[in-house]
Amino acid sequence: MELSQMYRTVLIATMMLILPSGLDMRAFAQTNSAQGAKSIVLVHGAWADGSCWSKVIVLLQAKGFHVVAVQNPLTSLADDVAATKRIIALQDGPVILVGHSYAGVVITEAGNDPKVVGLVYVAAFAPGEGESINSVSKPYPPAPLGGELRPDALGFLTATPKGIAEDMAQDLPASEQRILTATQGQTAASVFGATVTTAAWKSKPSWAVIAGNDRAIPPELEKVEAATIKATAITLPANHLAMLSHPREVAELIEQAAAKAK
Repeated sequence: MELSQMYRTVLIATMMLILPSGLDMRAFAQTNSAQGAKSIVLVHGAWADGSCWSKVIVLLQAKGFHVVAVQNPLTSLADDVAATKRIIALQDGPVILVGHSYAGVVITEAGNDPKVVGLVYVAAFAPGEGESINSVSKPYPPAPLGGELRPDALGFLTATPKGIAEDMAQDLPASEQRILTATQGQTAASVFGATVTTAAWKSKPSWAVIAGNDRAIPPELEKVEAATIKATAITLPANHLAMLSHPREVAELIEQAAAKAK
């Protein structure tokens, strides 16, 4: 029995001793269990780090959620999935797994963990088995951000300040754009060709934020994938970093997922 289940059992038994006999304890138990998942794991995408969730973290913590942001190494899909699964393993009880951008691929794979009860895609890719970011993007015009990525000798890509300011964070203040440029994680080019083995969205309920002004992922691709995975979706007039420009709406969707996923 998990600690959370044991605590609930002891709590109900204690309340039965001290509360009036006319109280329906079945209703008490149902109300308690209806709170849903209380652990939220946030996974950042390419050219970012865990701090990109800072505004959402504050809002979710204020609602009583236990929130952890994964720090992906961005060295390979396998490494990022492993880093995410290590964080999932530390959580007590059911987990809502949230991914942004490239991390949509990460949560599609890592979300097969039995602790994960729901997936939230924020301006993210959601490929199926055998698919990669490269393969799902082929039918669409190249995103503007692609022209502002610079490779190094080791096969890692860095986004230019112009790319971040104009194609990732165009509706954020210049001060935030400069911080994003300074804190971005170099990303292995190989992650964009890495394929999914088992798509968790086939067996787990999903939610999605579609960024209507995205210049890193075609918004039409986000819409098509949200429909494909049967996600409960919202569309925001947001840039690629919707969790920074519209943190309240993103946090509310995550909260909705936590309440409904079992």
